[in-house]
Amino acid sequence: MFTARWNLFRLLGIPIRVDASWLVILALLTWTLGVQFRAELPDLTPGAAWLLGLVTAVAFFVCILLHELGHAVVARRTGIPMDGITLFLFGGVAEMRGEPTSAGREFWMAIAGPIVSAVLAGIFAILGWSAVGADWNPAAILMLRWLAIINVTVLIFNMIPAFPLDGGRVLRSILWKATGSLRRSTRWAAGFGQGFAWFLIALGVLRFFAGDVVGGLWMGLIGLFLNNAARGSYQQVVIRQALAGEPVRRFMNPNPITVPPWIDLQRWLEDYVYRYHRKTFPVAEDGRLEGVISTGVLANYPRETWHQHAVSEVMRSDLDALSIGPDTDAVEALTRMQATGSSRLLVTEGGRLVGIVSLKDLLRFLHLKLELEGPGEEHEGPHQPPHWTTAPRNESRAQP
Repeated sequence: MFTARWNLFRLLGIPIRVDASWLVILALLTWTLGVQFRAELPDLTPGAAWLLGLVTAVAFFVCILLHELGHAVVARRTGIPMDGITLFLFGGVAEMRGEPTSAGREFWMAIAGPIVSAVLAGIFAILGWSAVGADWNPAAILMLRWLAIINVTVLIFNMIPAFPLDGGRVLRSILWKATGSLRRSTRWAAGFGQGFAWFLIALGVLRFFAGDVVGGLWMGLIGLFLNNAARGSYQQVVIRQALAGEPVRRFMNPNPITVPPWIDLQRWLEDYVYRYHRKTFPVAEDGRLEGVISTGVLANYPRETWHQHAVSEVMRSDLDALSIGPDTDAVEALTRMQATGSSRLLVTEGGRLVGIVSLKDLLRFLHLKLELEGPGEEHEGPHQPPHWTTAPRNESRAQP
């Protein structure tokens, strides 16, 4: 989903990041607002209009950040760890590592963001009215009015009952409470989400051919994003429920190929990499895990010196993120793989290597289980994809 991301700061202990795609929407929004503000305030110089547009765009994304923070704070209060909040092309996402344990918790996590947007809209509206009475600068009044309107727009748009928007999550929590089935409620909510997404795509096509090229493209892109997110979220529920309760020891290879720490890099390359056609190997001696070595380390040394360096000199020794216990739930293993970007985890017990579990092993079991059991709901359990806040494009008719 994300491209390059940069860490900005921590807010209430939660990492705040921006994705590279965020720069695109920041520039587009600044340009659109600059044009709109200059049209409404002809006395503004071009430089002042662009600066006001930039300040307003940044303030808007602060509102999006606070919206996501509402989700994150409520999630953390229920014991769900947070990986962070990321601003990107379509708004923001609160990345939650865990799952809600009930429909009620899902409801309050979903509704927290819209409540924040409603409060922000009220604050900006009150400030705007007060500014008019106090005869503030017209540019400041215009900015406050725009922020009030756009927060109302974000509130209304995100409360549409189309998963994975907040309204779709509220709908899912209600269906979950009524049916007792997370998978069924997610399937229905995701169906609404995909239907709404295709509506946006169709509307975007009509607007494109009606002459609103930018608005049509933007609406179509949001529709495509929502469609993929709705479909992917339901697939995640199915995957996690199929794997829930299955210990890692069921999938692991109990006889992994290990490399002794004392051999040199040249011998490791010839006897292990070329022989077994793998890039990464665990390093162990007498069954005790020492580290991990990957072919990437070879680039740090001239080829003619490979025979002079032992594996123990260059191996990676910080293994906490890559290690997992044999009785750990397979869902946790899958989450760990996604977080680390690694398709293999080392299975350890008491500091000893007892196996390796790979993404391929998990997917093979998943495919077999779904093929034999079908799309039933035998393993109902909680799941929580990230909370999305989609930032709708400003629908002002001011165009360059």
